[in-house]
Amino acid sequence: MIDVHRLRIFRSVVANGSIQAAADILGYTPSAVSQHVSALQRETGITLVERSGRGIRVTAAGETLAAAGTDVMRDLARLEGVVDDLRLGRTSRLTIGYFSSAGRAWMPGIVARLRAEFPDVLLELELNEVPGEQTAPDIDVTIEVAGVDEREGYERTHLVTDPYVVVVHKSHRLARRRSVLLGELATERLVDNDYEDTPWHHVLDRACEAAGFTPRYVVQSQDHHTALAFVAAGVGITVLPRLAALELPRDTRVIRLTRPQPVREIVVLTRATVAHRPVVRRAVELLLQRTPHD
Repeated sequence: MIDVHRLRIFRSVVANGSIQAAADILGYTPSAVSQHVSALQRETGITLVERSGRGIRVTAAGETLAAAGTDVMRDLARLEGVVDDLRLGRTSRLTIGYFSSAGRAWMPGIVARLRAEFPDVLLELELNEVPGEQTAPDIDVTIEVAGVDEREGYERTHLVTDPYVVVVHKSHRLARRRSVLLGELATERLVDNDYEDTPWHHVLDRACEAAGFTPRYVVQSQDHHTALAFVAAGVGITVLPRLAALELPRDTRVIRLTRPQPVREIVVLTRATVAHRPVVRRAVELLLQRTPHD
């Protein structure tokens, strides 16, 4: 059985690059840290560190153990959170999935209301838009994908239709326009603002196909905050949902897109087995009160 405390100390050694640095961060003596690392080596039967000059070098096996311990530490932290909640009398838990622009615009206000109205419920939020990571929260605020079957075990509620807009630098030739045809962007330098293989990225790709061109990206950014910063620096323009363009950097302008106008449908999926719970019904009610321009 691996001592979790020793594993934590060893991971600090790996992260800081030396026993001395880990000791300074943890508030231990270097001798105490070294003893914990030695004890962990005996427990595992693995050489985790080797002498290198006046310091130490983490072995490949040590690097592997430290990396593998990430999930263990995360699960342990979650378990400790459960214990804390039980101690405080919180016996109910609700997980809510969200994507980044909805998280910024909606989640703080909604979570604040839910915490005030249901103080005994622990709320956990999970980002649901990272490719390759599958989540199964109780409530999932997500983008509806055309042609994809409904998620089994969930009830669907439509929230809003979120149109795409273009954001440009104030000096751009289109900056004074209130709207532009999507096809007018065919020769523009575009800044990407999402993971390439996400369904909502395909919304724009399909609209551009309908307008007769393929987007020409000069920067591949995977989040809208960075993309907007590139626009503010004059690198290019970006096309993104209106919900992601509520707060713009200085010297940028937002313009409506038309003919065709890309849109994404935002829905909330509720796990059927918890849909009857008052906190779940209230969460959906609060989401329905929101609009893309909140």
